Amino acid sequence: MTTAKGLAPKRADELEHLLGSLSDPANPTGATAILAADERAEMLTAGESALHSYGLNAEFVPPELGGRLERADHIAEVMRALYRRDPALGLGYGASSLIAAVTLWTAGDERQTEHAARLLLDGRRIAIAFHELAHGNDMAGTEFTATTDAITTTDGTATTEADGLLRLSGRKEVVTNIRRADAMVVLARTDPRPGPRSHSLVLVDRANADPARLTDLPRFGTVGMRGVQLGGLCFDELPVPSSAILGPVGSGLETALKALQITRTVLPTMATGILDTGLRIAVDHLTKRRLYGGPATDMPHVRSVLAGVFADLLRAEAIGAVGARALHLVPGAASVYASAVKFEVSRLLLEAMDRLAELLGAHFYLREGPTALFQKLLRDLAPVGFGHIARAACQMSLLSQLPLLARRTWDRPGTEPPGALFALTEELPPLRYDRLALHAGGRDPIAASLHALADTPWAPEHADLRTTVGDDRTELAELAAVCGQLSPVDLGVDARPEHYDLVTRYVRLLSRTTCVQVWRHAHPGDFLADPAWLRAALHRSSSVPHGPGPLPAPVEAVLFAELLGRRATGRSFGLAGRPLAV
Repeated sequence: MTTAKGLAPKRADELEHLLGSLSDPANPTGATAILAADERAEMLTAGESALHSYGLNAEFVPPELGGRLERADHIAEVMRALYRRDPALGLGYGASSLIAAVTLWTAGDERQTEHAARLLLDGRRIAIAFHELAHGNDMAGTEFTATTDAITTTDGTATTEADGLLRLSGRKEVVTNIRRADAMVVLARTDPRPGPRSHSLVLVDRANADPARLTDLPRFGTVGMRGVQLGGLCFDELPVPSSAILGPVGSGLETALKALQITRTVLPTMATGILDTGLRIAVDHLTKRRLYGGPATDMPHVRSVLAGVFADLLRAEAIGAVGARALHLVPGAASVYASAVKFEVSRLLLEAMDRLAELLGAHFYLREGPTALFQKLLRDLAPVGFGHIARAACQMSLLSQLPLLARRTWDRPGTEPPGALFALTEELPPLRYDRLALHAGGRDPIAASLHALADTPWAPEHADLRTTVGDDRTELAELAAVCGQLSPVDLGVDARPEHYDLVTRYVRLLSRTTCVQVWRHAHPGDFLADPAWLRAALHRSSSVPHGPGPLPAPVEAVLFAELLGRRATGRSFGLAGRPLAV
């Protein structure tokens, strides 16, 4: 079978081949050089030079400002070319600037966005300085302050913020590239009173800031992503113009929560490249390894685990692709889908890499030899579960939306979602940052599509799939009955564990529905139109006690054959199945 055409932009292939073969020891951006840089806890200099010549930062800038940021799903595919070889390069050169950039495209004025675009297109960096160790994901607890210089006019009245200066004071910690950045977006408290309008985002031009008012903190050492420059900065009443505030004063939390729906979606989605290479290393090693008179891949357990990991990679990318497309097509519901993508895709990746490590045994632990890259990828993957926003925070965010989703969408047939949401090769409208919303307002077109899915005609050979979809619709109705009765006291940070379990149940149903819809919208002849991968995805996500067992033998056989076929022809293991510089 063929892989779907059009899932990846041509420039993803261009970047892949620019970076060259991962297995070539003479390649300055190959595995040997990557591991050496990791041992030194340094960024891969040759990699950064290659990305600068490629103009990677243009991927983070909208077309109207001279860049290539047209589609969220395409940026994820381009960045997979980095994450599959060196996640530290992906985050340290690229993704950290993307996180800052989306806040500017969401709330910046013309002057601010043009300045940011010029910096990025010139190959400069913009840091996102939100984090304070004392508060973690609790952005509302941020203590860093931006106070206004009061200026008294001749008539005795005080000016507004727009007429004076801001003084920035406090610490920002564990921030990627804060020492190397030319600018940074800082979250600051602009009102001492508690509440949702207490913080603002401020664009700080570090290149022109008073160095006497800034003190770099020592670099933070880490277990994974060792080359990433994680630093901190102490501000001592640094003066910046009040015009540096993004959007209205007090809109910082709202802007951040809207804009970061984009990066909550695409960052875990691009990180599937880590599992792609991890799976390739495992297949290569186990195919060559001789045990009990034959290749290790002849052992049923080994084949079962590899096929299961392949299935999990496919469903992780399906969830991420549909989540990315939702940013364009149903942005009002993206607050739900972004948290669901982060919560579920990160779990799938972390658990799958752990299963591969078990198969590799001592070889996953080695820092030299043909499997050495695996241990780096395993360490570098860990932040996918807590970086940017933690899985637990996503779970909390989703919990608060469940009652309204249950009452307005889950328990009744609704408007069908746009078909392009699941037809992954279809064109997308522009990304409208102004249509992102803090709350979905009960909108959930993906879960709502279960009603029509169960009633639509199915081919006789797919009767088992129709039965599964019908069972999922029944479970969604049961979930709606429970969630519709939740009270506000059940939804806060002190919610009981069984209420958080409702989020897990919902995300499981959401991911299963997504996979069914992607299969139904796939082009005939493409691998995604083969029901085997869907049966595998549904089996792997079943809610049986103690987790799913091995895949059914016919399903496993199809997936394992596809896995070996892609390995032999040098194609990626994800949805796109695109050629790699292996």
